[in-house]
Amino acid sequence: MKNVYQLSPDEVLAQEKSQLSGLTTAEADQRLATNGPNELAQGKKKSMFMRFVDQFKDFMIIVLLVAALIAGVVVHEWADAGIILAVVILNAVFGVFQESKAEEAIDALKEMSTPNARVRRGNEVLTVPSNQLVVGDIILLEAGDVVPADLRLIESANLKIEESALTGESVPVDKTTAPIDQDQVGIGDRTNMAFMNSNITYGRGVGVVVATGMQTEVGRIAGMINAADETTTPLQDNLSQLGKSLTIMILVIAVVVFAVGMWRGAMSLPEMFLTAISLAVAAIPEGLPAIVTIILALGTQKMVKRNALVRKLPAVETLGSTDIIASDKTGTLTQNKMTVEKVYYDGQLQDASADITGDNPILRIMNFSNDTQEQADGKLLGDPTETALITFGQTKGYDLKTELDEMPRVAEVPFDSERKLMSTIHQMPDGRYFVATKGAPDELLKRVTQIAMPDGVRDFTEDDDAAILATNKRLATQALRVLGMAYKFVDTVPEPVDSTTVEHDLIFAGLVGMIDPERPEAAAAVAEAKSAGIRPMMITGDHRDTAEAIAGRLGIIEPGDDAAVITGAELDEQSDEEFSKNVDKYSVYARVAPEHKVRIVNAWQKRGKVVAMTGDGVNDAPALKAADIGIGMGITGTEVSKGASDMVLADDNFKTIVVAVEEGRKVFSNIQKAIQYLLSANLGEVLTLFMMTMLGWDILAPVHILWINLVTDTFPAIALGVEPTEPGIMKQKPRGRASNFFSGGVGSAIIYQGLLEGLLTLGVYFIAITWPVHSGYSAIHADALTMAYATLGLIQLFHAFNVKSVHQSLFKVGAFRNKAFNWAILASFILLAATILVPGFNGLFHVTSLDLYQWAIVIGAGLLMIVIVEVVKFFQRRRA
Repeated sequence: MKNVYQLSPDEVLAQEKSQLSGLTTAEADQRLATNGPNELAQGKKKSMFMRFVDQFKDFMIIVLLVAALIAGVVVHEWADAGIILAVVILNAVFGVFQESKAEEAIDALKEMSTPNARVRRGNEVLTVPSNQLVVGDIILLEAGDVVPADLRLIESANLKIEESALTGESVPVDKTTAPIDQDQVGIGDRTNMAFMNSNITYGRGVGVVVATGMQTEVGRIAGMINAADETTTPLQDNLSQLGKSLTIMILVIAVVVFAVGMWRGAMSLPEMFLTAISLAVAAIPEGLPAIVTIILALGTQKMVKRNALVRKLPAVETLGSTDIIASDKTGTLTQNKMTVEKVYYDGQLQDASADITGDNPILRIMNFSNDTQEQADGKLLGDPTETALITFGQTKGYDLKTELDEMPRVAEVPFDSERKLMSTIHQMPDGRYFVATKGAPDELLKRVTQIAMPDGVRDFTEDDDAAILATNKRLATQALRVLGMAYKFVDTVPEPVDSTTVEHDLIFAGLVGMIDPERPEAAAAVAEAKSAGIRPMMITGDHRDTAEAIAGRLGIIEPGDDAAVITGAELDEQSDEEFSKNVDKYSVYARVAPEHKVRIVNAWQKRGKVVAMTGDGVNDAPALKAADIGIGMGITGTEVSKGASDMVLADDNFKTIVVAVEEGRKVFSNIQKAIQYLLSANLGEVLTLFMMTMLGWDILAPVHILWINLVTDTFPAIALGVEPTEPGIMKQKPRGRASNFFSGGVGSAIIYQGLLEGLLTLGVYFIAITWPVHSGYSAIHADALTMAYATLGLIQLFHAFNVKSVHQSLFKVGAFRNKAFNWAILASFILLAATILVPGFNGLFHVTSLDLYQWAIVIGAGLLMIVIVEVVKFFQRRRA
């Protein structure tokens, strides 16, 4: 069976059982009852309660809930249990608040639909709500309308439709009614179709409805959005993996302590069980989820200041692990406005910046043969190509209003998509008439007999024709849209005014080359992305030549690298398996449909790559949702694309994506630092308690561990989340999906640094109970326990300085660059010291006052922590 765009208007009417006079009201009602309204199906919505419950499905959160239960019910540390529960609930509230609702994209699609449509029914023109349209309805279209359903055009009078939301192509499409003699044609090339939610920019037309609701192209996109699986971010994967690893470690610790303690007979079974549980609870970094959430939230605030609005917290970090940036061309890499770039006249090709006099015929033609309207606020309204010509004239000081007052338009031959020309006739002060003609160069040259040169007008020769066509080809290969300009003088307005009587014996004036130019900063941003190991790709609905030329100019591909470019039609010829094998060959995708974009994203994801996808149109929404991070456009983007995205660019700028990647890398690095700090500190606590238990020493009380966790874990860990970006972070390769928080030497650092903390704490305790500290007597046992408590807390504060960089020296990254960190360390030290120094706290925390000599030993152990780690880092750098 043929596609509707392959059929003639009569065949389409017959297939849909309709006629030019329209359906009868009874037939329309019957079809509406059978097929349903012209609406998009709504995806299943989640209640606020269910979204809140979903926050507790994370493995790390489950571990914390179990820990809270054990801490309260078994160990009777209700304060500890309360803190853990508060952290978990706070994390869930943050998640629900930040997370966007999936149904927003479908709601936005519904809002885009036009509320009413002009329909011919029973040979009468009626205004009908668009949701009441049925297949076979005859729809009347004119400039300013929004297409209410998918239509096969059966009449077209200079009809132009802007379809960028569906195709990504910035220039409105000229529509015809002729059948298309091809089997598989992309949306952008179906010139006899009008698609739901596209905009009529010029002319008039009549179409028959061939699809409504979910059967339309927009409906297919809505279905793809509803069917898309929610992807987990690398951060979520890493936190889940971390939770599982911690659970295994905690269970092993608890079992080993319990077994060894029972074997030694140091305690009774209930006491030993409580000791093992206490150790397990101490090993859990209960503040980690909240700290990660806070770091991500702070990252979102930083990104807002840099024009990146994050809608989902994990998206902040996902950017930092991005391997592929699949970017839309129009508006993101380019400026989304047609601009004159080259002008050919007097036999010379000039840059648009070159001087041109106001009496040059090419300048007059491009302004006269033009339907652009200037509004009261100076804004130009009209076809992007024509507004570009007016804008060019304005930059050259051309006073169009004054010129038209002197030479008003008296007649015109409108643009026609078949002859590809437009002409206007203007009355001159001397009584003659000036004819201004613009259009496709090849069609224009057929009607030219003379050419304007610096020394005057002369006859047009074959050499002139060859030179002009060569220039036209040269401009076209640079992806410029080329228009030819010609004119002539006549004594009277011909009768009738049509192409035959007007468009002949013209004088060639020149060529104008236009393009949607790349953003000035885009090429540098592409180069920076490449240096960061990220592969930028262009995905667009534009033609192959245009996409290839822009990609070459931006540095996405080498100029002329045709093998790196593929069209949607060529992609259709490859199976998913073939495409997965070949996907790394392509960096530019032209004339693509929505399903192609999803295939591209999926193919890279199957290779384990983290994919960021940008887009602004309805057609981008499924791929935005399928990508690891969907990036919508804030200025030109539809509400549909914004609703499907994780992040929105306030300035629609590719450069902002690269800036956000840098911020994302910093966020991950800082989360990694916080995790390294928390886990090494907790490992130090566990080792201290474990060894004290095994050696028969008095163990630190639960209140000691709880206070150390509260004051030395939380504040420094949060402060590490706002550490400045480390030098060279954008010279590193993407960490990718396979890496985790323990990659890059962090895992081994946690182990040796945790062991070091525990050993130093045990060493201080051992010194306190065995060596004379002053005046020839040993410290009392309470002093030794106090010194161990002070050392364990203080050594973690000193260790926070080590964690500012995994491998770089503290003195290179700057010990005191981060003011928030400095205040956090000071506050934590005051809160820790207060339990020892402030009267009344001693009894509450079961500690004694220390003298200066004892404090010197404690502080010396803390400084030794920095010295030893610096030495280890030095040898690690030497080995690397």
